[in-house]
Amino acid sequence: MTKRVAGVKAKSKRASTVHKPAAKAKKPVKLLSGGNPQVAKAEGEAPVRAYIDAMPGWKRAAGMELDALITRTLPEVQKAVKWNSPFYGVEGKGWFLSFHTFKHYVKVGFFRGADLKPVPPGESKDKNMRYLDIRQSDGLDEAQMAKWVEQAAALPGFMAK
Repeated sequence: MTKRVAGVKAKSKRASTVHKPAAKAKKPVKLLSGGNPQVAKAEGEAPVRAYIDAMPGWKRAAGMELDALITRTLPEVQKAVKWNSPFYGVEGKGWFLSFHTFKHYVKVGFFRGADLKPVPPGESKDKNMRYLDIRQSDGLDEAQMAKWVEQAAALPGFMAK
């Protein structure tokens, strides 16, 4: 219903148009030391995708390959970005893997890597943690990585908030 006020036709509240604000342009992701993307701590696919999309150069393809392999191996995987690194986990069991971008490589960390067979090659100060460094000239052994993901996901994980 409309009514006239001082010669001006006014719309009722029901007929009013809702204006949505213009979509904000995405800010470019800041790259930290070694080219590691700075992405806010958050759970889900979107922050992990933002991190991977911001990885510089050949590392973006490595991140995409890792994410796809993990998701293919474990379709119900939980994802998050914590401490500027993508984390992968199993609901109720915790996080089993993360990766981080460095200047010359991508470091994949298995939180219970010492329990995997074979044990990933990179050692840590933490007796349970093991790493796999992926360099530009390296090829990813997809079959071995999938086995590690399956094994790691079956173990109790890191319960970070």
